[in-house]
Amino acid sequence: MDSIHTPAFATPADAVRALAPEGPVAIARPHRVKAAADWFKANLPADIFYAVKANPSSWALDALWAAGVRGFDVASEAEVKLVAERFGPEAKLAFMHPVKSRRAIGRAYHDYGVRTFVLDCEEELAKILDETNGAKDLTLIVRLAVSNDGASLPLAAKFGATPDVAATLLRKARGATEELMGVSFHVGSQCMRPVAYTAAMMEANRAIIRAGVLVDVVDVGGGFPARYPGMEPPPMDAYVREITAAFERMFVAQNAQLWAEPGRALVAEAGSIVTRVDLRKDDALYLNDGAYGNLFDATHVKWPFPVKLLRDGGSAAKTAPFRFYGPTCDSIDAAQGPFELPADVREGDHIEIGMLGAYGVAMATRFNGFGDTATVLSADAPWPSMFGAAEAKPAVDQVAEQPGVVRMADRKRSSKPRRK
Repeated sequence: MDSIHTPAFATPADAVRALAPEGPVAIARPHRVKAAADWFKANLPADIFYAVKANPSSWALDALWAAGVRGFDVASEAEVKLVAERFGPEAKLAFMHPVKSRRAIGRAYHDYGVRTFVLDCEEELAKILDETNGAKDLTLIVRLAVSNDGASLPLAAKFGATPDVAATLLRKARGATEELMGVSFHVGSQCMRPVAYTAAMMEANRAIIRAGVLVDVVDVGGGFPARYPGMEPPPMDAYVREITAAFERMFVAQNAQLWAEPGRALVAEAGSIVTRVDLRKDDALYLNDGAYGNLFDATHVKWPFPVKLLRDGGSAAKTAPFRFYGPTCDSIDAAQGPFELPADVREGDHIEIGMLGAYGVAMATRFNGFGDTATVLSADAPWPSMFGAAEAKPAVDQVAEQPGVVRMADRKRSSKPRRK
């Protein structure tokens, strides 16, 4: 497997000084991915399927793999190919997008060995059976519609079998496979109420009872939260308690499996974006990154992402609220914030926007000719963590030992990619 050489630094400020970047810089912290993965593996008694869409970067995938994560929630043919070719047959791929093209289904099954598919209607079930030639070795997961009341970003409108059709769909899925059949749901992104999982699992339980079928898998999906300023979730172990207690109450097979699809919770803390101020107009800062780049969520979701000024010598100025504008010509490329920064921010300053390890670089486009982003690794841990171990800060030499990483001092001597 090829690895990409990525320079490592002690802090993002060190990276800015060394590289003098023209475009934005994605800061990667594999040690924080490991801390999150270690916590989930130690505390949630479930098979973990990382939601690749949150961050498909090689450093994030490799950090999860090194931490022992072998399950991946893939949602497109491209994600199937990415993970299968990077990790080979040892990776467990679950195609968890409820609506897939026929080609994507066929290639996932025949070319990459995917056997787990999700569906939320009879038409999708028919497509899966058609494109796999009526295969009986499928694991079929029926996605159910559940309440998203506890979510900061509801996701209930697009997918999920409603109660009036769920029982029939469960019976048809049960009869279509000789392997596993299960249920899944999504409580919404950034779920702030652990009891939302219990409510969803009890909704699923009622559907199972109405259908009168044996269920082998209960997949609680994603929604596990991260910490943002002013958005403090309950402790992560509260979510585990709700999920494990509800699982014990469900009418499922005695050896039924519990699955989960964390995305944000595994990688959000591990990434941030460093962007440069190209112009200041009063309280408006014009940056070299924005909504069409790595700051889609920071712009449109309007959560309170943490920010800090990266300037040699720092700043003694009091803070003031600022708005951000991205580099494109589009007027909606704007984030109203307010983002609290030292009042003397000026052209040429660099700003780090944190908690963008999830849905940062994954959302970037090439619109208007922008989009080039450098990636560096950093040994620091500047943002509050949901996982206590993530507060530990490795030495830069330890970060540089990650797969595919090369220290700045070693770059001239290490020009060829290594193989793992």
